[in-house]
Amino acid sequence: MLRQSAAKHADSAALSYRRSGSYLTLSYRQFYTRVLMAARGLLKAGLESGDNVAIFSENRAGWAIADFGIQSAGGTSVPIYATNTGAQAAYVINHCVAKIVFVSGRLQYEKLLGVRELIPQVGLVVSFDRFLGDRSLPVYTLYQLSEISHPLTAEEKKQLEETIESIRPEGLATIIYTSGTTGDPKGVMLSQANLLFDAVAGHKHLGSMKRDETFLSFLPLSHVLERTAGYHIALMLGNHIAFAENVNTVIENILEIRPTTMVSVPRLFEKIYSRIYENVHHSSPLKRKLFHQAIEVGREYVRKRYIDKQPLGLLAFKYRFYDRLVFSKIREKFGGRLRFFISGGAPLDKTIIEFMWIIGLPIFEGYGLTETSPAVTLNNLQQVRFGSVGTALEETELKLAEDGELLIKGPQVMQGYYKDAAATAEAVVDGWFKTGDIATIDQQGFVTIVDRKKEIIVTAGGKNIAPQPLENELKRDKFISQAFVYGDAKPYLVALLTPNLERLIELGQQEKLNYLAVEELVANRRVLELFSERIELFNRTQPPYQTIKKFALLPREFSIEGGELTPTLKQKRKQIYSIYKDQIEQLYLANGGEK
Repeated sequence: MLRQSAAKHADSAALSYRRSGSYLTLSYRQFYTRVLMAARGLLKAGLESGDNVAIFSENRAGWAIADFGIQSAGGTSVPIYATNTGAQAAYVINHCVAKIVFVSGRLQYEKLLGVRELIPQVGLVVSFDRFLGDRSLPVYTLYQLSEISHPLTAEEKKQLEETIESIRPEGLATIIYTSGTTGDPKGVMLSQANLLFDAVAGHKHLGSMKRDETFLSFLPLSHVLERTAGYHIALMLGNHIAFAENVNTVIENILEIRPTTMVSVPRLFEKIYSRIYENVHHSSPLKRKLFHQAIEVGREYVRKRYIDKQPLGLLAFKYRFYDRLVFSKIREKFGGRLRFFISGGAPLDKTIIEFMWIIGLPIFEGYGLTETSPAVTLNNLQQVRFGSVGTALEETELKLAEDGELLIKGPQVMQGYYKDAAATAEAVVDGWFKTGDIATIDQQGFVTIVDRKKEIIVTAGGKNIAPQPLENELKRDKFISQAFVYGDAKPYLVALLTPNLERLIELGQQEKLNYLAVEELVANRRVLELFSERIELFNRTQPPYQTIKKFALLPREFSIEGGELTPTLKQKRKQIYSIYKDQIEQLYLANGGEK
């Protein structure tokens, strides 16, 4: 696929990355050449067909060169999340028996150096940045490995392309280790056919990709969603991929790159939604009124055009008026070229999805897992239901088990778990992959995910409650940034909340609250009264058994560094309970009866 794209789109931009304050770009011809040079270096370094090679790095051009270089030399790439600790990386490196590890730079190298005794088989570290290493763990740069000053000879290119030709569809392309929130990570084996089927079928189902797309890549390439949707599809079509500097500079990078599409997880959209309403809150009464009028017209327009597919008549003119006056101004804040987003990894609140469609930045929410390469279902412009994850891709079969668990059969389903036949046999039965997710499928084939099977709360009263929809609804409150709902085997539900600090600090200024730190602010009686009022408003929309009886307000957001989130920003529910166990259990002590 890459070779064909390099021939067809030789001089088109393939990869852009930031260096010394500006973006540098590799054309498809240059990218493919760099891949072959990396493959040449790996073969000279002793890589043998079928060897596993780890990549411990943030997103960058070197990641892509290493990934395709490993495969072009007949190896299997094994990504490791850049946020992993040295011990976590060592587990993956040892389990897959990687003798060569690519790293982004000194930070990742020093993590490995700190666990050198745990990874004795590693004989070579290849860095994308230049620095001096330690004799106990040899390190070379990617330039040195690739012998960048020695152009490929015709014979070398011929031999490397013969290796590429020898790679079969069923051959292993990558082993992706799950985030390990429920024990040791499992290595998901995905073949060349798994990944390319998903890219081709996903592109066909989406039907919105153009030849001249520019992707802004910020989700970890270690995650299969970004790897397939924001990487393989883009390279297959000859699109341009620009790597964000880091996860904290995404909004700034959007304005610099002016992408046409992005792949993301819900947290980005939640922040965008909150920020837009924050700006509206601070605008003049006239502008606020205009915005809310525009939203109402937009809501009717989206429903009629995309959901009910009814004639628009005068509504089309009214929407164009508000689009020019309001929505186009919002889109300019995102570079002015964005056409759509792809969202996966966790459920996104349907109110936020509808809002993004209204302002002209539709989100196509889909569903999948690492084990399914990942896409299984997807919404698109022709088929969309807010709150659902869309309909199945071609050649993909879905059915529900007796308990509502979603089962999947299709060409994107993994080859199995690496070195774990027992786990593979438990996960795939008669060709059907057991997702662990409870779902519904309507008559039109739209799939709605209820929640993770293992995360369904069963209260002491026997009620089965899915926490994620409740958490999503709580997060729509202007004062709440994140929410964690708990109540398994308990008489009622409680919640951990992190506040929208901008709103909270503004409240503190308005009401002249005395505090020196955020910890004091969230413990202030007036603040706690305010959040009690917000929870009471939430509870009015819920049946009694789904109401939040008590809550604790936290002084900081859940984060990857704090151990509460995975690298793709999903909540680690067991870890959150473990970290905040004392605060959660305290909510069940004094005055613990249901109200």
